[in-house]
Amino acid sequence: MSDLVLHERVTGPHGERVLVRRSARRRRTVSITRREGDLLISIPATFSARQEKQWVTKMVDQLRAKEAKRAPARRSDASLLEMAKQVSETHLDGRAQPTSVTWSTRQNQRWGSCTPTDGTIRLSHQLQGMPDYVVRSVMMHELVHLLVPGHGPEFKALMARYPQAEKAQGFLDGVSWAKNLPPEEEGVIGQQGPESTLQHAR
Repeated sequence: MSDLVLHERVTGPHGERVLVRRSARRRRTVSITRREGDLLISIPATFSARQEKQWVTKMVDQLRAKEAKRAPARRSDASLLEMAKQVSETHLDGRAQPTSVTWSTRQNQRWGSCTPTDGTIRLSHQLQGMPDYVVRSVMMHELVHLLVPGHGPEFKALMARYPQAEKAQGFLDGVSWAKNLPPEEEGVIGQQGPESTLQHAR
């Protein structure tokens, strides 16, 4: 693994680490594959730092777009449980194992909740349709709570394992802020909102 370089500012569609390998055998081709929870991008050894950055961004964006097309618009409870398993395996060494993960129409004041005693997690139905990394961040939050009560240092340390946690929190803060706007300002946000979301997606 010593020939791999970590790109700290770039993460995969699900918060994966992005590792780059330069290959003397490659002349033009660039490839992206999954390996042990990471994304591995192989590029020609002759690439400049600028070319490397451009191609890493391009390959991750293409993968994100490809997987977004395959993803259902509305996730089922079964797919939520599968997502929970993926997030736990990738970021928590599989330690958090919920018994069930379901959508809840009663979660209007918070994005998610969990009951550590029985291992159940509930996500607000308001998350449906939001970017994948946002849903996964909320999932990560609840998974960590299955392991650690409260929001102390241990919780924060585990939550920090999800690379897009801060970005997702910023997105959710923006949604919460927009929902609490006075009526006369709602029209302005309604026009700006879709553009902001598209920028996040890119």
